[in-house]
This record gives sequence, structure tokens and C-alpha cells, in this order.
Amino acid sequence: MATNFFPPPITSISELRQSHAHFIKTGLISDPFSAGRLISSATAVSPPHSLSYAHSIFTHLENPNSYSYNALIRAYANSPTPETSFDLFIKMLFDFKVDPDKYTYTFVLKACAAAKSVGFGKQVHGLVIKCGVDDDVYVCNTLIHMYAKGGFFEIARKVLDEMSERDVISWNAILSAYVDMGMMELARRLFDEMPERNVESGNFMISGYVKDGLVVEARRIFDGMLVKDVVSWNGIITGYARDGDFDEVFRLFEDMRKAGMVPDDYTLVNVLSCCASVSGLNQGEWVHGYIDKNGIEVGGFLATALVDMYSKCGCLDKALEVFHETKNKDISTWNSMITGLGLHGFGEPALELFHKLVAEGLKPNEVTFVGILSACSRSGLLDEGCNMFELMVHTHKIKPTIEHYGCMVDLLGRFGLLNEAEKLAKEVPFEEAQIVWESLLGACRSHNDVEMAERVTKKLLELDPQDSAGYVQLSNVHAYKGRFSDAIELRRKMKAQGVYKAPGCSMIEVDGTVHQFLAGEGMVL
Repeated sequence: MATNFFPPPITSISELRQSHAHFIKTGLISDPFSAGRLISSATAVSPPHSLSYAHSIFTHLENPNSYSYNALIRAYANSPTPETSFDLFIKMLFDFKVDPDKYTYTFVLKACAAAKSVGFGKQVHGLVIKCGVDDDVYVCNTLIHMYAKGGFFEIARKVLDEMSERDVISWNAILSAYVDMGMMELARRLFDEMPERNVESGNFMISGYVKDGLVVEARRIFDGMLVKDVVSWNGIITGYARDGDFDEVFRLFEDMRKAGMVPDDYTLVNVLSCCASVSGLNQGEWVHGYIDKNGIEVGGFLATALVDMYSKCGCLDKALEVFHETKNKDISTWNSMITGLGLHGFGEPALELFHKLVAEGLKPNEVTFVGILSACSRSGLLDEGCNMFELMVHTHKIKPTIEHYGCMVDLLGRFGLLNEAEKLAKEVPFEEAQIVWESLLGACRSHNDVEMAERVTKKLLELDPQDSAGYVQLSNVHAYKGRFSDAIELRRKMKAQGVYKAPGCSMIEVDGTVHQFLAGEGMVL
């Protein structure tokens, strides 16, 4: 019988089954090394949530070797059920024909970190010392990561300090844990202390600062990095995009290309989202041209971003063109197109697209129904909107969110069904209800219902005493009814309580530059 057999690359479960059958038929399954390679292949093609087939192969092995154990332990460490690695490790310890090696300990400790099981990890640490692999840099790095991930930073640092040989990964193991737990002050101290850093060190810091909204600090780290990769650029671009500084996003994108860095899908989605936010059609078309020129496949989130950008820039025909040309559309792409149609008042085409989505076997989600309910509201499709709301709740079993309630209150309010809208608003949880009551107050103003407007305003002030919307809307209703003294009194009350209306703001793109305007600003020629 041939030994040390290397099975051909396996890319699917069906190929795996064929190889497994061949191994059983030829007797290769009895060769520990060949069987180990088969298990390794099985873990590679198994879906992330299930390793049952690979585990089944392992269970039927007569003499599994350390390679077989390690392959399965590693797979479970990276799975949604890392605790299963513990059972395999214990089984291995009681299997007197095989001994754990340094790779075994690395994989088990990684599982402990994923499961945040520091108690089990400490026992593994004891075995590491007993077996004499506590001087291995990879094992120690995994120990540091496990302790830091579990919040035991003192022990993690002790392991680091006692290492006879350490590398930048050793330091990054603690740094990444600080960042993950939002402990940016400690992360910065450690970052400054590190004898050497690599690109991952900087990326960790940029990610943490951006997550905390500290874009200036993130930019300092970014500018100080001698070597940057696409993750570095994406991190800082994300920071400025979240901060609303779209002009800087476009500048960074240009600098990124000048630096010879190839943007990935994440970069392009970020830039397209900014184009959509400022109706930056010229920039968006340039990005689309870049995608076509470089043969980048349009699908998933990239297709969604293009559809969203063209829709918000008023180019609905172009949005539909991208949508129909995208072969592998996911639910987000459908949602974006439905929302785009609704945004431009095409409620009936949006409904047709919704029914086509369902007919093709896709399952609508919360965002889908926000888009279709908004489309019905904008287009004045009362019956259709009510039917969609019922379909969402009773057929698709989706619990309404604040956005769904907001769309329905707006729709009912447009038709003057204020009592029905008020009844629906009362179903919204108190802490989320403000925007819904503001929508209802707008409907009261449109239909000049002063009595309900006063009632809704009282509700709004209960939710937020400093909210200007209730005062302003009710004041406008009084003014429309000719009750100017009441309107003036409300404005005086606002001023006395220190409540001020936020100025309106708009942004436009001119020649690739974003300009922002506030209501009340003077124009400089």
C-alpha cells in the first residue's frame, strides 16, 4: 500500500466525498498521514458553521496522528464553536499513541481566545511549560493573545516580558486586544513603547481611533507610517467618511492612487458612498470608469454602492442599468434599487421589483421593507403600503423597527388619517419614538389639526425638552390659523428655555470639490 499519498486539491464537498470513497476502497484511509491530509482538505471545503463531515472522517480513523488532530482542532478554533477544540485536545491527551506538539498548543490556545475561556487556557499554559515549549515564540504569542483577549493584561505582559525572543507580533497581540476593548489610551502607551512596529501595528491604532471618532489622532498615526497597505488607506478613508469630511475622502483616494496603491472593493464602496452623500456625480462616474477600466467585477456591496450613488445623484436610468447588468445580485443590491425607485417617486415600479425579488426566491429583510414602505409613502400608495406592512409582520415575521413605523405614520399622515397614525405611534417604544412623533406633528401641521398638534408637541417635549421641532411646528400651525399671539408666545418660551432651531445645511459638488452651506450664511462672490 502506498503511503504519504497527497490527494489532489479538493474544492467542493462532492469532490471530498469522491476522494473519501477512494481512500476507503484503496485502503489509504488506514495510512495516518494520507488520512490527515484528507481531514485537512475536508476542513477547508466545509461550510464555516459545520465541520460534521470532517469530524466524521476523523472519528472513523483507527490511528489518527497529530496532523489529523491538529487539522480538526485548528478548524474548530476558527469556527463558531471553538469549544469543540477542547474536547479534541483532551481526547488527544488520553491517546497514548500520539503527543501534542507546539502546533497543537497554538491552535488550542487560539480556541481559548475565541471562546474567551482563560480558565482552560491557564491549564493549557501549564502543559506548555511542562512540555518545554514555553520558549517557542509562536506558542508565546498565542498565549499573549489569549490572555489579552480575555482581559488578563498583566499576565499577558508578564509572558511578553519573560520571552527570551520576541517579535513585533508579540507586541501586536496585546495592542490588538487593547484596541478591540476600546482602551485606546493604554493602546497608545504600548504603541509608543514598542521597540519596533509593522504595518499591522499602525492599522490597529487607526482602526481603534476611527471607531472612537478620533479622526485627527488616526490621521497622525497614518501620516507617521513609513509603510502603508490598502487596509491603512481604507481605515483613514473610513474615518473621514464617517466624520462627513467627504472632500478629504476624495483627496485621500487621489493620493492613494498616486502612491501606487490599488484600491479594493472596500475602498471603492467608501468613495461611492461619499459621492452619494453629496450628489457627487462626476466623482462617482469617474470611480465607475475606474472599475470598468480595471476589469473589477461588479457585484455584492460594490453593485449596491453604484446603484445607490446613481440613484441619489438623480441618474435613475444609470442605476437601473447597473442593477440589471449585475449577475450576482444579493439582497442589498435589490434593496438599493427599490429604495432608489421610491426616492424618485416610482412607487409602482418599486412594488414590481419587490414582487420580482420574492419570485426569484430571495427573502426580503428589514431594509427591504423600509425601502418599499418609503416608496409607497412618497408615491401616495396607501392601500399598497398598508398591505406591505401587514405582509412584513404576519407573513415574513419581521418585527417593525422605528424606520417602519416612521414610514407608516408618514403615509397615514399624508392622507389625513391622523388618528390611525397616532395610534400606530403609540406602539413605538418610548426611547425610540421621537422621530415618529415629529413625523406625526408635520402631518398635523399639513392638515391644520391644532388640537392634535398640541397633544403631539407635549409628547415630544416629554421625550426631549430641548427638541426644537415640537415648538417650531406648533408655532407654524398657530401662525397658519392666525393665532399669532400663541405663535409668538411659543417662540418666546423656546428662547427662555434655551432651545434653538438647528440651521439647515446642504452640500453640493462643483468641479470635484464639496461645498457646504448653512441657512443664514451670507454668499461671498
